[in-house]
Amino acid sequence: MSLPRLCIVATGGTIAGAGARPQSTMAYAAGALDVAELCARVPGLDEVAAIQAEQFAAIDSKNATPAFWQSLAARVQALLDGGADGVVVTHGTDTLEETAYYLHLALKTDRPVVLVGAMRPATALSPDGPLNLLDAVTVAAAPQAAGRGVLVALNHQILCARDAAKTNANRPDAFAAPNAGALGWVQDGRVAWMGRPERPHTRATPFTAATPLPQVEVLAGYAGGSAALIRAVAATGARGLVWAGTGNGSASADAQEALDELRQGGVAVVRATRTGSGCVAASGGLPGAGTLSPWKARVLLMLALGAGTDDIQAAFDTY
Repeated sequence: MSLPRLCIVATGGTIAGAGARPQSTMAYAAGALDVAELCARVPGLDEVAAIQAEQFAAIDSKNATPAFWQSLAARVQALLDGGADGVVVTHGTDTLEETAYYLHLALKTDRPVVLVGAMRPATALSPDGPLNLLDAVTVAAAPQAAGRGVLVALNHQILCARDAAKTNANRPDAFAAPNAGALGWVQDGRVAWMGRPERPHTRATPFTAATPLPQVEVLAGYAGGSAALIRAVAATGARGLVWAGTGNGSASADAQEALDELRQGGVAVVRATRTGSGCVAASGGLPGAGTLSPWKARVLLMLALGAGTDDIQAAFDTY
């Protein structure tokens, strides 16, 4: 049986990071190693799939932008349309969850797309990147991965791009899906599945890599926060704001007044929660983000506004 043809698209990040000493796990240059070096550090990779590797970018993912998402989506789409059986994207963990969710909504494919990163640089004493990369390729090569949308493979877990979240700043087990749990796991070449995404994705959305991404900001609620910051959003030219409110997306009286002014001025406002998990419903005339984090809600609001969606709440209820 021939091996599946997979493309590894490298974008930089900690997984390709290099530090001055093996003990350096926090001080390092992200994206310092190229994709050929990454693959060379993973014994047995060629036993899982026929690999085509390319260097798309070499950035620290904190510098990723919406324009980066669009160009990455266009490249991944071209590889899939060109006959690749699946794509693995290496990515920095800081904004991996945002890129993954964008691709989950914008790509038009049933073939596996798996994002992977690392919490320790490649030169560290005990790097997690090589095994994470092998696991990601193993997941992308699994026939059952098809049709599940974009996946995230880290620390032996398989997470849905919609639900994956970075929940720790330092540990190798930094990623989880607080509201949904893992879709499966991968270890020693075995892939086991426990669920499928429930929400529409990839082919089942109206969004593509060409959908415009208007400016959307995120602000958080906290005790004594200034409503002036909310009012200042209008002056930035933003078309939307995600309010990362306390508790169930709530806002102080002053903040609520400023949010209402923004909405009346034509800025779309969506309520989310700063807590890290839970479901936020519509309230006070403002749509609720459901179980999406503020950062994921921003991605969906950008796409919904860019696609000319009239009913923002319906978009959040659907995707």
